Amino acid sequence: MRPSSARKTSTYDGGTNQRRHKPDYMLVVASALLLVIGLIVVYSISPGLAAQRNLSENYYITKQLTAILLGSVVFVIVANIPLNKLKQLKRPLIIGAGAATLVALALPVTPEYPAHRWIRFAGLSLQSVELIKCALLVWLAAFLANRVRSGNIDNQIATFKPLLIVLGVLGVVVAVLQRDLGSAGVLVAMLIAMVYVAGMPIKRLIAIGGILVASFFLLTLPFAYRRDRVTTFLNPEQDCQASGYQACQALIAVGSGGMFGKGLAHSVQAYGYLPEAANDSIFAIYSEKFGFLGSALLITLFALFFTRLKNIMERAPDLFSRLLVTGVLAWLSTQTIINIGAMIGLLPLKGITLPFISYGGTSIIFVLAAVGLVFNISRYTTYGANTELETGPEAAKRPMTRAGYGAYTTRRP
Repeated sequence: MRPSSARKTSTYDGGTNQRRHKPDYMLVVASALLLVIGLIVVYSISPGLAAQRNLSENYYITKQLTAILLGSVVFVIVANIPLNKLKQLKRPLIIGAGAATLVALALPVTPEYPAHRWIRFAGLSLQSVELIKCALLVWLAAFLANRVRSGNIDNQIATFKPLLIVLGVLGVVVAVLQRDLGSAGVLVAMLIAMVYVAGMPIKRLIAIGGILVASFFLLTLPFAYRRDRVTTFLNPEQDCQASGYQACQALIAVGSGGMFGKGLAHSVQAYGYLPEAANDSIFAIYSEKFGFLGSALLITLFALFFTRLKNIMERAPDLFSRLLVTGVLAWLSTQTIINIGAMIGLLPLKGITLPFISYGGTSIIFVLAAVGLVFNISRYTTYGANTELETGPEAAKRPMTRAGYGAYTTRRP
């Protein structure tokens, strides 16, 4: 009997056997629920935010809906790119990220946003670091998969040195020139997770960790505003009228929600008290409205979403795909942890948006593109030995390494 199109068998990327099946729709369901929650919160605070800036009452919710629609189009496009074409996106993404970064650095800053992060034109804005995340994701997955295939994953010249160069460039461009230490932390988390899954020796990872610790101090101590954020984190009540204002107001918003929250239409902090209420601080606003139980529900939903990503990573058809999903998992989970941690006083403020929830077109579109990529990969599982990692009749009997994690899975019935 001829296999149906839903079960079509094909090969790509070094002869890896793959079998197409139904994608992971639970990933889409979790993403849609998170987007709906974000829409509800943005809708509830849109009139107050618009009144502060003399804008239309529906300004924020309209722009959020537009971003979700555009993001959905991008999701569909990325979800249908043939897997063997993904590596070809590496060069266009690197060129695009480089060009966007140069444009952002060349544009003048404003008093409201005194950093070279945004490209603003005709009411639209783009954060160049989002393109940098995508470029790093695809380039690093291809680079590490190639090093594993050639047996050079532990080679100092072929692998370790290029990674250090990339880390240095990212640190200078994102953390220093763009003054975005939070996004730099997300990029570092992506790199660390991907090199770990690729099977880089622990001693190399420890060396990278030591370099990162030293870099943190070098990127923090010379800048007064970063020192203030660390001081505020250690003692947020010390100066609630100046450097600690946002941290204090965020804690007030979270604490005032109590067990059940004040209700959807009864926020206080969104009306001029909590800075960046629709963006970086939206989790505090959410907690004020829905309380501890609502916050626990939202965190549970994020946990479900990240669990789906982890499951897809383990069942990815080859190492390149597995590394892509690993990078997306590290990207979105790190942003979530940093955002929520900052709002409840567990981490310093970093200006990181909460995926799916925060207002902002750039964030929504690129997050949905990342989800589309993972959804695309979820259509495939491996069967038999993964030829990209190991070959020969004894391949299936060998213990799995980090690089081979999930390689020997079977198709779901």
